[in-house]
Amino acid sequence: MEPSFLLDLWLGKPAWMWFAFIGVVLGLLALDLGVLHRESRVIGVRESLLTSSFYLALGAGFGAWVWWSLGADSGMAYLTGFAIEKALAIDNVFVIATIFAFFAIPPALQHRVLFWGILGVIVLRAVMIAAGAAVVADFSWVLYVFAAILIATGVKMLVIADRPHDVAGNPVLRFVRNRFRITEGLEGERFFVRRTEPATGRAVWYATPLFLALAMVELADLIFAIDSIPAIFAITTDPFVVYTSNIFAILGLRALYFALAAMVHRFRYLKAALAAVLIFIGSKIFVADLLGWTKFPPALSLGITFGLIAAGVAWSLVRTRGAAAPGSASAS
Repeated sequence: MEPSFLLDLWLGKPAWMWFAFIGVVLGLLALDLGVLHRESRVIGVRESLLTSSFYLALGAGFGAWVWWSLGADSGMAYLTGFAIEKALAIDNVFVIATIFAFFAIPPALQHRVLFWGILGVIVLRAVMIAAGAAVVADFSWVLYVFAAILIATGVKMLVIADRPHDVAGNPVLRFVRNRFRITEGLEGERFFVRRTEPATGRAVWYATPLFLALAMVELADLIFAIDSIPAIFAITTDPFVVYTSNIFAILGLRALYFALAAMVHRFRYLKAALAAVLIFIGSKIFVADLLGWTKFPPALSLGITFGLIAAGVAWSLVRTRGAAAPGSASAS
């Protein structure tokens, strides 16, 4: 007999659905850390692509299950959110690569930072999405605020030229450096080490540059979430669809990072496509009101989103064909 608590509703869905999803994610993380990457090593492009393909298939398969169990509208909302999150996350790869370069994190240790970073993302997104769902449920007009934020962000991405990510001048980094003792160099895989102070003979904790890199990656994810979460709430207010599409997309991105970092220069025009996606997602709630629709057709939303992202990727690959990665000439 099925325990009754599994049928209790959590944010609009039976508890067993949440447990099943969390179980899958925890199983993937255990497989990643406990089996595939028990020791720190360099992740090659081939392994990165194969692992990412697995996560992509898993995320798409979960979307098919959402479609089958919750209906076509929920399925299309999941796939739209999954695609937007993937595309926006690709834009975040450059920031993460800049952070690793600033702290001189060797490739063999980068997976460790990304793995523990994803744990922070899982918790952070859960808190932000639960809070967002509660606010939207009580104040539906907040959706219009989210829409306006998306339009403003999209316009800003279009009109403001790209600027280098300033890690050194980040106020959070300055705060951490002022509050923690920091070692001068890396200490292997460790985020913290104990050192004896010569003056007092006391053993104290020191943070390592690996921890600083982790803190900055988490901050980048927080800033990234400010765009991505309103984007999917503008598509659906179902917390289950919002959260699962977010997490599956991010899990796959971490696997794909090592391949994308080597070819991020090939996605030069993706930012313009992402800006167009944000403007479209933000404006469709106003368009639906103007046309007297209950909501913007999910199939049309999915098609336009995929079309814009695909066009941005294709145009980038065509225009940057044969282009060398920055620094490759000097390295050879």
